[in-house]
Amino acid sequence: MRPAFYALAPTGWRAYLALLHPPYTLWHLSYVAVGAAVAPEFRPSRLAWTLLAFLLAMGVGAHALDELQGRPLQTRIPGAVLVVSATTSITAAVAIGIVAAQQWTPWLLAFVAAGAFIVVAYNLELFAGRFHGPVWFATWWGAFPVLTAALASAERLSVGAVLAAGFALLMSLVQQRLSSQVRKVRRRVSSVSGELELADGSREPLTKATLLSAPERSLQTLAAAMVTLACALVVARVA
Repeated sequence: MRPAFYALAPTGWRAYLALLHPPYTLWHLSYVAVGAAVAPEFRPSRLAWTLLAFLLAMGVGAHALDELQGRPLQTRIPGAVLVVSATTSITAAVAIGIVAAQQWTPWLLAFVAAGAFIVVAYNLELFAGRFHGPVWFATWWGAFPVLTAALASAERLSVGAVLAAGFALLMSLVQQRLSSQVRKVRRRVSSVSGELELADGSREPLTKATLLSAPERSLQTLAAAMVTLACALVVARVA
């Protein structure tokens, strides 16, 4: 069984596409759009730069480090390529953040420093994994993009941005709990046996597919819902 529903092949361009974890990267980039959209001032150009920085840091850098740490996607991408990809993408994201801080607000420097630290510490499970866990994931992959985008757009944080960050944090906790179950079944369970006996006396076989169906479809639906919501909010601000 594939290590993820979007993992198409361990080599070639499909491996590099899977490395981006497309559904989840789009999901978390949606938080960037939400943060910019709920800010008192909406600046599309700043949203574009913030999206690019997070795409580089989270979509490329974080996932390259994650694959380097244990090969969860089982790709055969050379380790040197993963290191170079992570280093260059995170460095580029930090550079964008520093320039943005100089031009927009110096408060962004604190966010850039925190983001650069956590993307490495979380994905490489440094400090005995102290910065790796559900709450850390929800905070830095959920709330953090919202707050960063809101600050970048308005140069201050509003109550609405803080509430939106809370929404993203809770959504990310849901994502983490569902994806943990999916990863366990896909990557660690070798076989499943048994059956479900229903109230009417009928029986259904218990398989890996039945264990995966509900949580995985929920993740796919939630990812699509978040992208749709982000697009709706941005269109509402642009219109």
